[in-house]
Amino acid sequence: MIPRYSRPEMVAIWSPETKFRIWFEIEAHALDAMAALGVVPKENAEAVWRAKDVEFDVARIDEIEAVTKHDVIAFLTHLAEHVGADEARFVHQGMTSSDVLDTALNVQLTRAADLLDQGMARVLAALKARAFEHKDTLRIGRSHGIHAEPTTLGLTFARFHAEFDRGRQRLARAREEIATGAISGAVGTFANIDPAVEAHVCEKLGLVPEPISTQVIPRDRHAMFFATLGVIASSIENIAVEIRHMQRTEVLEAEEYFSPGQKGSSAMPHKRNPVLSENLTGLARLVRSTVTPALENVALWHERDISHSSVERGICPDATVTLDFALHRLAGLVEKLVVYPETMRRNMDRFRGLVMSQRVLLALTQAGISREDAYRLVQRNAMKVWEAGADFREELLADPEVTAALSPAEIEEKFDLGYHTKHVDTIFARVFGA
Repeated sequence: MIPRYSRPEMVAIWSPETKFRIWFEIEAHALDAMAALGVVPKENAEAVWRAKDVEFDVARIDEIEAVTKHDVIAFLTHLAEHVGADEARFVHQGMTSSDVLDTALNVQLTRAADLLDQGMARVLAALKARAFEHKDTLRIGRSHGIHAEPTTLGLTFARFHAEFDRGRQRLARAREEIATGAISGAVGTFANIDPAVEAHVCEKLGLVPEPISTQVIPRDRHAMFFATLGVIASSIENIAVEIRHMQRTEVLEAEEYFSPGQKGSSAMPHKRNPVLSENLTGLARLVRSTVTPALENVALWHERDISHSSVERGICPDATVTLDFALHRLAGLVEKLVVYPETMRRNMDRFRGLVMSQRVLLALTQAGISREDAYRLVQRNAMKVWEAGADFREELLADPEVTAALSPAEIEEKFDLGYHTKHVDTIFARVFGA
């Protein structure tokens, strides 16, 4: 991923240096296990571990791979240059390249998941803080982009918090599912290596042994992992789209923080655009674009082919780096979001009581009028508000068919905003606990 949309902590997980360090640990831990079984001399395992502080030369490994056309062999050759050919002769014994590649990849993905979890935690904290800050801040709820009924901004934030909490739980399950390793040999039968070696390596790397592998770890695990990232990305976009709508000039109920010296347009000095939210929408598209290739990687030929390999070299760093950046960008956006409660109230009152139509409808039916007739009466008066800018309450009070069923006091009572917020505490308790 390009530096513009990257955080160094996540980028480091996917660096060649990190990858080769994990490869080394897999090989060294495997040698330890084989030495304990008496398969290789203990001194050879110790000789390899003496290279644990070596800075592997990425350029040298690339140079060797240019000849071998095989990345793992190139690494093993470079390792032998440090350890010594005789001391390194048991390295990789009974193993196949995918034992190293797949196990290392899953170590990287679990580390990436841990960083993503930190980003999720920051987003959740920001959403919770803003939810309680604006628990009682009234705003109009909208469906199809049209005024519906009153709600609160706190409920909007609480809804997003609940969504991200589900996402964090999914991420935890996806991490658990991807945290497997395989040191099982050429087709997964352990023909040339004891299963105890796999168990030892996995324990040292914080993984569990894959119950049954072929030459590779099954890719349905990876498909699940990337599908989870895709859902989280969609949740990011869900918030971003809401903020973009709130910042529209004719709405302006909230807007992104506009820092001193910031410029919105090269042509129009007045502009304050929702650039962070729009950027998050784009980043979400990038993350979701990795889901389908991950799903298509599940079906491999027999015990293995490499059709998945080139895909994963791209999508693993790209998806995790992009999502990590997007989570922290979103958290900062929510933390600094500028809110305009007065504008929310003006927007809600713009159609002069029209949003209380359902309360009047229900009151009429409870007064003995059929639903069809009640709907006709309410809609008849509502259309005067839409079309002529009338006051809904005044129109109802002037309608003899309405006042025949409801007294003026009963009509007035239907315009009490507190009616719509009486269960906010109940909803908050469901989301955040008592």
